[in-house]
Amino acid sequence: MNRLRWLFAGAVFLGSFLLFLVEPIAAKQLLPILGGSAAVWITCLVYFQSALLLAYLYAHWLARSSRWAVQLAVLIAAAGAALGWAFGNWSPNLGSDSPMLAVFASLTVWIGLPFLVLGATSPLLQVWWARTQKSAIPYKLFALSNLASLAALALYPAVIEPQLTLRAQRVGWAVAFCLFVLLAAAITLNARSSAPQRAAVEEDANAPRAGWRDQLLWILLPMGAAMQLSAITSYLTANVAAIPLLWVLPLGVYLVTIILAFEFPRLAQRAVVARLLLVLLAGLAYMLTQTESTLPIRISIVFFLAELFFAGFFLHSEAYALRPKRSSESTVFYLAFAAGGALGSFLIGIVAPSLFRYNYDLAICFLVTALLAATMRWRDGWSVRLTWVVSSATMVVLVCWLMIASERQTVAATRNFYGALRVKQNLGYPGATMRTLTNGSIQHGTQIFGTDQQRHMPTTYYAEDSGVGLALKYCCNGQGRNVGVIGLGAGTLAAYGQPGDEFRFYEINPAVEPIAREVFTYIRESGARIRIADGDGRVSLEREVPRSFDVLVVDAFSGDAIPLHLLTAEAMKVYRRHMKPGGILAFHISNQHVDLEPAIALLAQSSGMTAMRFTTPANEDRGEFAASWVLVTDHAAFFQQPGVVGHGHPAVTRPGLRLWTDDYSSLLPVLYW
Repeated sequence: MNRLRWLFAGAVFLGSFLLFLVEPIAAKQLLPILGGSAAVWITCLVYFQSALLLAYLYAHWLARSSRWAVQLAVLIAAAGAALGWAFGNWSPNLGSDSPMLAVFASLTVWIGLPFLVLGATSPLLQVWWARTQKSAIPYKLFALSNLASLAALALYPAVIEPQLTLRAQRVGWAVAFCLFVLLAAAITLNARSSAPQRAAVEEDANAPRAGWRDQLLWILLPMGAAMQLSAITSYLTANVAAIPLLWVLPLGVYLVTIILAFEFPRLAQRAVVARLLLVLLAGLAYMLTQTESTLPIRISIVFFLAELFFAGFFLHSEAYALRPKRSSESTVFYLAFAAGGALGSFLIGIVAPSLFRYNYDLAICFLVTALLAATMRWRDGWSVRLTWVVSSATMVVLVCWLMIASERQTVAATRNFYGALRVKQNLGYPGATMRTLTNGSIQHGTQIFGTDQQRHMPTTYYAEDSGVGLALKYCCNGQGRNVGVIGLGAGTLAAYGQPGDEFRFYEINPAVEPIAREVFTYIRESGARIRIADGDGRVSLEREVPRSFDVLVVDAFSGDAIPLHLLTAEAMKVYRRHMKPGGILAFHISNQHVDLEPAIALLAQSSGMTAMRFTTPANEDRGEFAASWVLVTDHAAFFQQPGVVGHGHPAVTRPGLRLWTDDYSSLLPVLYW
């Protein structure tokens, strides 16, 4: 009996550990394929929640049909698929025409079948335990599975990612998965040999059946929690970095709420949790109305994670309180729970970007949470009912206000897989109109529409005394310049173009070029010949013949997601193939959260090149932001020119920092703590 209990518990723990360990591994492998976009993880969440729904459906079918041979065959096939993914060469270039489909197709090929098996483990084994032991459903196994999931999420960014290459992570995971398959096969054979007759399974036949209202709430309550998870994760990854550390923080909080709700239900003091949730909803809703100012990201992380915790704890606790009393309905409960999670992530990850030009995700999630809280607390007295009705009405007003406010001073707006682009127009510059391109809360270019001189003046991070300004001014001794730029934005660098110059921009987001050409004038009024190549910059350069650039600007590090595949040793080889002898690489590293200087200094050192950091202060009179650039070249004499010397300092690496490659990278050592 004790041996069987440990076998069940071990299989549940290992299965859940591997389930949530494979998620960041597979998602990190996908990032370079889709340009390091922050939306990759959100789309992965949609896939994982949908795959979990299929896994629960499989568990529900298998628990009712008792087809043991099918389970054994699926386990063997899944082991083969896991080993194939681990040892195979899985680096397909799926392009960016349909990035969401690319994510779904890649994950299905790589881990689809193993994920199905792992996802079905916890609910299936709970039913098998209840049948073989003729006991009630052991819901503690569900809490154990989430504890294992939380352990995997904690270990990945702190231990596994910084220490192991991506290939070593896949191999180690596949070996552990094969061990899990052996445990699951042993349990399957045991369940087969001890399967009770159908008449003996109805030990809880006198327990009441779940009503339609409860079954609907089994879906809606997890849906609200999953919407919160997706929206808050999207906010963090879009404004800081698309890295596993910021993927697992919200997901870890989300899992903690499930563990507490299922393992320690008495902790859920409804009145206390609901009041704290109400305070956080009100505070963050107010913050969303402050569209022109934002909290420091560290404070935002704390508040958003706290709100996610109380929202998830409340919603999951209410779902647990409505759990079925019959063991025969347990897999239906888990199926509905998974359906709610899949629906919530689908609404935020797929529907919202397609339906709205602007990002209202957080406000909509707050509204849904308030409505669900009002529903669950409707019978707790008129004062509580009135409180949540007023809260829900306030959230409706918030959504409507944001929709109206977003249209103010807006010249153009669009939203797709790569983010929400908006062009704002105001009189921010003395005597002149300004247009600013933003992606979420990040500014990607500003143009002053005043005199001809003002309209052609490079602003924001690209001032004439900035690192890139010095590189373009002193690179070519007055001769025609051949310049490559990864990242288009508003096209500000085209302002440097003169007759005889050629500027070639690389832009992965198809929505950016029409805005740069039609809403701003940098490109169409440039003296240089302008070319724009669609797709990820590195992928495009790998396909092209050598371009012989005098200056190659890598401008994808301005405050939002960090595409690490642009900062690896393999990427440097691609860049150097396209550079003239003595050419200059200009890396834009202005960032509030990540210090990229040590990583780039190490890249330059490993390539036998010289790296200098150039930092310039803000100049509001000229619309210039504080900017940091690192210039890298194998022509060290460039930095000794009269106009350059004294403006920068040697870029320095950091002790213990490892060289980033396509198979290894970690932002943890270079985060600003």
